[in-house]
Amino acid sequence: MRENLSESAYRALRAALTEGRLKPGAHLALRPMSRRFAISVTPMREAMLRLAGERALSVDARGAATVPVLTVEQVDEIMVLREDLEGRAAAQAAERASPEDVDRLQRINADLVARHSAGEIPEAVRLNTRFHLEACRLGGSPILSELVEGLWVRSGPLLWHSVDAHAPRWRPGPHTDLIAALRGRDGPAARAAMVADAARWARGYRRFAAPAR
Repeated sequence: MRENLSESAYRALRAALTEGRLKPGAHLALRPMSRRFAISVTPMREAMLRLAGERALSVDARGAATVPVLTVEQVDEIMVLREDLEGRAAAQAAERASPEDVDRLQRINADLVARHSAGEIPEAVRLNTRFHLEACRLGGSPILSELVEGLWVRSGPLLWHSVDAHAPRWRPGPHTDLIAALRGRDGPAARAAMVADAARWARGYRRFAAPAR
């Protein structure tokens, strides 16, 4: 049971980071976080330490956890990797995804657009994360998907600023282009659409990164 609770805490906290629900620089006090996720203290502590091992959290000598604030250099490195890996996964997805897979991705995007139009920005941000990770999974390379998810865990907290600013300029164009490329089994076009989407997020992320060291 302890192992299951620890895994549940880890997945809940990891999802919160990936979906931009935790602010960069936020201090994650153990007991309040346990109450927030309805998970007892010991599994939550284990989850925090596990994420610290992945460099998704910082934990000090007293065991207090903090969401890291990425520097400009870190953002640039992460986003270059994301463009490369997500682009590669999208190209593979164009070869391997079934029509039903693409239909499911299109439904996620339609829900995302509807939520954004309704001003439900936190839910739109969550769906954007889901769209990207699902598109990468369609490439059929589990290790590649795992690497992409790890980068989203590191960069996800910067999505918090999209929530704060209500993401007024977001448009679904690259998502629509990606879906069309997957339906047409056009690998280069799928890669280009995914890279274009990652690149536009990179510009926004850099605005909220810490100054270069």
